[in-house]
Parts: sequence; C-alpha cells; structure tokens
Amino acid sequence: MLQMNRRMRLMLAASAMALLAGSVAARADEAAAKKWIDQEFQPSTLSKDEQLKELDWFIKAAEPFKGMEINVVSETLTTHEYESKVLAKAFTEITGIKVTHDLLQEGDVVEKIQTQMQSGKNIYDGWVNDSDLIGTHFRYHQAIALSDWMDGDGKDVTSPTLDIKDFIGTSFTTAPDGKLYQLPDQQFGNLYWFRYDWFTNPDYKAKFKAKYGYELGVPVNWSAYEDIAEFFTNEVKEIDGVRVYGNMDYGKKDPSLGWRFTDAWLSMAGSGDRGLPNGKPVDEWGIRMEGCRPVGSTVERGGDTNGPAAVYSIVKYLEWLKKYTPAQAAGMTFSEAGPVPAQGNIAQQMFWYTAFTADMVKPGLPVVNADGTPKWRVAPSPKGAYWKDGMKLGYQDVGSWTLLKSTPVDRRKAAWLYAQFVTSKTVSLKKSHVGLTFIRESDIWDKSFTERAPKLGGLIEFYRSPARKQWTPTGVNVPDYPKLAQLWWQNIGDASSGAKSPQEAMDALAAAQESVMARLEKSGVQGECGPKLNEKHPMEYWVDLAKKEGNLAPQPKLANEKPQGETVDYDTLIKSWPATPPKRD
Repeated sequence: MLQMNRRMRLMLAASAMALLAGSVAARADEAAAKKWIDQEFQPSTLSKDEQLKELDWFIKAAEPFKGMEINVVSETLTTHEYESKVLAKAFTEITGIKVTHDLLQEGDVVEKIQTQMQSGKNIYDGWVNDSDLIGTHFRYHQAIALSDWMDGDGKDVTSPTLDIKDFIGTSFTTAPDGKLYQLPDQQFGNLYWFRYDWFTNPDYKAKFKAKYGYELGVPVNWSAYEDIAEFFTNEVKEIDGVRVYGNMDYGKKDPSLGWRFTDAWLSMAGSGDRGLPNGKPVDEWGIRMEGCRPVGSTVERGGDTNGPAAVYSIVKYLEWLKKYTPAQAAGMTFSEAGPVPAQGNIAQQMFWYTAFTADMVKPGLPVVNADGTPKWRVAPSPKGAYWKDGMKLGYQDVGSWTLLKSTPVDRRKAAWLYAQFVTSKTVSLKKSHVGLTFIRESDIWDKSFTERAPKLGGLIEFYRSPARKQWTPTGVNVPDYPKLAQLWWQNIGDASSGAKSPQEAMDALAAAQESVMARLEKSGVQGECGPKLNEKHPMEYWVDLAKKEGNLAPQPKLANEKPQGETVDYDTLIKSWPATPPKRD
C-alpha cells in the first residue's frame, strides 16, 4: 500500500511537472508571438488581438510536430527572400517547427519538383510552385488536391481564418475538376511601363502630335507603341545628354527567353480565343483543348501556335528589338535586362514585370524624384492587331504552395502549417509591402496602400481595377509545363538569332509541342484528360469552324497589321477605375 501511494505521488508529481513544462512552453510560444506581432508583423489587416488569436491557433495546431525539421523551396524573389530570412525564423520561434526555406532559380525549382514527381522520393516537404503547372498537376495526380486535403487528412491543420475567398488568384489554381490544387503565395503582373515625366513633357507632346496626328500617351494598341518607340529612339534621341531608346527587351537564346513568350506574349498580340483566365477552346500557348483533352497546337489540328497572330507577335518583337532597343539587349537574359529601365534611358517597355517595382522605387535612382515619387508609371498593356474584346491581355505570375503525395503525411501537415502562416492575414499585409506581390483582396484595399500608392507608379490602382482580371497565368490546356516550356526558348531562340524566320520558328515550335503531346497520348499516363490529337485539316477548315462556333482561333492573316495608333491619357485612365473595394459574398 505504501509502495502504491509512493508510486501515485511520483506519477502525480511527474504529471504536474509535465503540465508546468507545457504551461511554460505555451507562455514562451505566446511571448514569441507577441514579440513578432509588435516588432515585425505591422501593418496588418487584423488588430493585434486578432493577430494573437490567429497565431495562438498555429501554436496549438503545431504541437504534435514540435521539434520537427522541414524543408520547403521557392524561386528567388524579394517576397520569398523575406519568407526565407524572416518568416521562417518567426514560424520556428512561434511553433517549434524548424523550417529551412531554400531559394533556387525558377528553372531549378521546376526541375526538382519534376524529379520528386517522377521518382517518388521526398526532396521537399512544400513547394512554392508557379500555377503555370496547374494542367500538369491536375493530369499527373502527383499533387494533393487542396480542396480534398482541407476537408480530409489536413482538416486538423487547416486554419479557421485562412479565408480562401480573400485570395485573388484561386481561379488560376483550380483545375477543370473544380478542385483547388495550389494556394497563392505571391502574384505579380506583366504590365506596360513608361516614363511619365517624358510623356507629359509639353515639348515632346507637341512634337509627337505634329508627326503622328494623335496625342502622346499610354498606347492602347501596338501601332501606338511602335510610333512612340520610333519617336523617342529616332526623333528625341537624347535627353539631358543621355542616349534614349523607345523600347527595352532581351533576346539571348537562354531558358529565360521562353518565359518572355509563354508569359502571354501571344495573347497580347491576339492569338488564341476569348475567355478568362485562358482562351477557350484555344489558349495563349496556341494549344486547343476539347473537354479536358489537349488536341492540337498547329493550325492544321485547330491550334494557333503557328497561326498568323502568333507569327505577327514574333515579327514585332524582333523588329522592335532591332530598331528601338539598346544594341546589347539582344545578347541579354531576363535577369540582365530587368534592371536596365531603372538606369534612366528607356522611354517605355511593353513587357515589364511588376516584381521589379520594389527595386525601381529606391531613393537616388535616375527614375525616382527627390521626394521619393517615381518618374515612371505602369498601365495596362497595349493590344496587338489581332486582339479582340474578351481575350486575356497579359500574364500574371502566381507562385503557389503545392503539396505532393510523395511527402509523408506528418511532414506535409507541418509544411501546410507554414504555407498558411506565410499567407495568413497576420503577416500577408507586411509581406505585401516588402515584395509588392499581392495575394489578398483585403491587403490591396488596406489604407496603408492607399497612403503608399503615390510612390508605386500606378501599381495599386491597377490591382484595385477590374483590368487586372485580364492578366492571367498559363492555364489548364498545357498538359506538361516542364516538357513543353523548354521548347519555346529553343525554337524562338532560332528566330531571335536569325537562324529561322518567325514563321519557320513557330512551325517548328507547334510541331514540337504536338510531338510531346503525341508521346503523352501514346503512354496513356495522363488518363482521360491526357492529349488526344485531332486529325489534320487545312487551316481554312478550322477558321470556318471557329466562325460557326463563335470562336476566334485560328484567325486568318490580316491585310493590315498596323492600324491607326491610339493612346489614352494616363491620369484620365486612372480616374476611370473604381475607388471602392468589391463586396464580398
């Protein structure tokens, strides 16, 4: 009896010690949360009490995984650098789950996720993977459908304050089966960039109108863009002793050249069909899809990759690169060309990623005024000669959290907690201010961005406008992004180098895409939504079919690919956009 009482006392003492240790740990976690809220996570769309409540949920949900070490990866962007250096540390201190957040070049991320999907070996527990792979993930069945995960195995680690409806990019990460496969982590658009100070200069405005017969302003179509490029390159020529150019681009035969075109250049010209987020039945890659099956890329199979609109887009790219761009640009890659407009000698750029915004507003740059306001602005991209109302008009990158089935469930749960943490309302507004890559409607409309908007050159006004919905990522028509994307830089690089004509390069690209799709069809690996190529017919057959069905692609060649130039006043454009947030359901 005495022995039992002693044993009971020991057990009670041990239990009390465990409770005390747990209480101490909980207080430490809560203290860490308060510290990060006060010192780092401001501003936020939540009050500090709401932030603490949200983080308290993370503390409790992470308890079973405390001490676990997980590895996640994303490409190298300002937003992801902030996550890797700051938010990973915060998450570790608050939850006890140690996160190593690696940063790799985009191509390396795609290669590694492809390796994990093919091998089944767990390389990373969570991936910030572009939504451009939505068609790949949907068809290969290697990615977790988050809709199922949040209602099933991941229900106990899904935040009650996640608020999926607040995310602006979920239409891009939802597959034809209606399920959400990826959670947006950062978004940035590909917009028109121009020197507002030069465009509003009375002398330049008068000279431009005298020569072209219309106002110097934001170009509505490619004809006006071309006229403006010609004007600054060959009429103005020099400003404040600096040689200026009317266009900036890059042309080196390099993997980054592929992004230059798959990131919706053809859609800007008018290739593909109407439909958002991607054209139906033909998308901006020129791939035709019937039901959920890709059926062709060449105009002979009803696609549009080598159609007149696509070829026109390459012709104009090469013409502008040669005539209106600094000579060294033809030998540059994406990363080399990106900083050039900040040097102060570029008048406009059709193809400019808003991810560069944070680096374009630094004090002391030639493109920033003494008061910190930019000398430049961004605006919607001009439309090519083949573009019609209802088509997408540009590209929006949506780096999104992706979970793979090959990751063990416990590690997947821990990674999902981290994914939700770095996209939570507690931290997302501050993260948006750091990287200027927006994912939540509530962040875009926060008063802190109303106050900061004058220093961001129209970025906030664009993201608050209805226009942003015409900027979308690669969609579900693309059955295997890693395999098909590499074909673009290789084939268009031949046109850029002069080895092939634009028509020859696009013919080769369209045929190469169909070759990959034919192999996928033969293997049957993608099941009932895998490719099934159409029979070949003359292009006229598909043109007539499009007319009968009320579609566009492929469009016949236009007799005049340079209609009258048209511009709009930037300040008038901005005022035409609504200034109140949309109502939530």
